[in-house]
Amino acid sequence: MRILWTGAAALALAVPAAAQTLGGEVEKQMPSLMAIYKDLHANPELSFMEVRSAGILAAEARKLGFKVTEKVGGTGIVAVMENGPGPVVLVRADMDGLPVTEQTGLAGASKVRVTTKEGVETGVMHACGHDTHMTAWVGVARLMAANKAKWSGTLVMIGQPAEERGAGARMMLADGLYTRFPKPQYALAFHDAAQFPAGMIGYTPGYALANVDSVDILVKGVGGHGAYPQTTKDPIVLASRIVGALQTLVSREISPLDSAVVTVGSFHAGAKHNIISDEAKLQLTVRSYSDEVRDHLLDGIARIAKGEAIAAGMPEDRMPVVSVDKNEYTPSTFNTPEFTEEMAAFLKTSFGDKRVVQMPPVMGGEDFSRFGREDKSIKSLIVWVGGVPQAEYDAAKKEGRTLPSLHSPFWAPDAPAVISTATEALTSMTMKLMAKK
Repeated sequence: MRILWTGAAALALAVPAAAQTLGGEVEKQMPSLMAIYKDLHANPELSFMEVRSAGILAAEARKLGFKVTEKVGGTGIVAVMENGPGPVVLVRADMDGLPVTEQTGLAGASKVRVTTKEGVETGVMHACGHDTHMTAWVGVARLMAANKAKWSGTLVMIGQPAEERGAGARMMLADGLYTRFPKPQYALAFHDAAQFPAGMIGYTPGYALANVDSVDILVKGVGGHGAYPQTTKDPIVLASRIVGALQTLVSREISPLDSAVVTVGSFHAGAKHNIISDEAKLQLTVRSYSDEVRDHLLDGIARIAKGEAIAAGMPEDRMPVVSVDKNEYTPSTFNTPEFTEEMAAFLKTSFGDKRVVQMPPVMGGEDFSRFGREDKSIKSLIVWVGGVPQAEYDAAKKEGRTLPSLHSPFWAPDAPAVISTATEALTSMTMKLMAKK
């Protein structure tokens, strides 16, 4: 891990003088923060199993004087610090790891193995960098507690479970996040990024991440002998027609000025060469930004599945069954545009124009979106913090090589650069919003 400090140190040279005080406080915290990071990285936990991780965050917050409530929405925690009159600002970190076996080869790599609820044995890894999120959360809590004389208001810091399942934010809200605890006027978060160099900050006004829907289609048929297809209704042929026709949803029904994705990620049918099965199963991921486009896609999937079945001569009782998994739905993330531009301009005064850049939206999902959607008066912003070690980024660019993405077993961010940058950025934005008048 010592080698990775090089990127963070190099970036620190470019920080304007105005940010040196806060940056110096962050630097003093880094040795102990890195110890927490290494612990969290080596001991990841799957969604709604984040008991140990939540305990670490809760203990840190209590030591700093926060009022801490655990088991909110499952394994979530809420830490509140009231410091006089002023706005309520929410700062969120997600805590869950992924069922991925780490292959980074780093010292301290996760060796954790579990059996999932589905009965699958797997390794567990923070392949999406939530360990950096939690560590920076601790850093923000420490700096805010140490600088209480400089701000006034109420700070609500949440450790959120199950982001990877798109369920944690929903569960925390359902468990009274905005009724049992102060409701925020502002919501802030960050996510590490695998597409640009460590220590850079990316922002996207408006839509930043997509609606994410998981859709299952059970295609029914009439099975029989493969040698006598005329006696059957082949669900594999029908399912193949459905897969092809689904492509027209994006290419012919959605405006080229809108964004949409319909991907069939799984197609299962049959068990033997000479048997025509009586069913096929499709699994889809569906992505969009606006709710109008989302509704059109979901309605279109059901229409196409039924229409192709009718064209194939399926009887009414053998129509496909289309199911949208409401528990796995993640709404699109919308960064309040004016607020985002304001915060980006502020960050540039501390980090410089070269380190704070506008990024295009992506089709990934993030359930941080729910905290702003719950009440449209809440100004919401999630920023990206680059995690690719500079030398690795430069080499990959020169060689035309693809870098490991988030969720990859090879994703190894420059943790010190991510944590120090995110801690400083989130703290500075929070203190600006809560600055004493």
